[in-house]
Amino acid sequence: MVTEVSSGIKISVSTQYEQQYSNPSRGTHFFVYYIDIENLNAFPVKLLSRHWIIFDAQDAMREVVGQGVVGKQPIIEPNSHFRYNSGCDFKSAIGKMKGTYTMQNEVTGECFTVQIPEFTTEVPFILN
Repeated sequence: MVTEVSSGIKISVSTQYEQQYSNPSRGTHFFVYYIDIENLNAFPVKLLSRHWIIFDAQDAMREVVGQGVVGKQPIIEPNSHFRYNSGCDFKSAIGKMKGTYTMQNEVTGECFTVQIPEFTTEVPFILN
């Protein structure tokens, strides 16, 4: 698990290889990532959008930009969490992801950026 705190928001990420959705002979490796977003601020925040940068050892960088996460724009109260999981496919057995969330202070309306820590995706035992 990797964790990073920025702008009073703690982001923790873990990953899991999903063998049943992967087909290595066709160059498809699927990973699920689990995100925990904790609001350490004294005010509620709303997650407005996401921006992912995805690196694949076999392919060029790609970006994903969109509103909210998993179809939601959650409001996270002070000292509360929002957890979700999603997935990403890779052509290679090793990759990495990083990104940002755009959040809004629900008291002042001010928007700010939160860093999603860089994390790796690797097929189990690929490096052995």
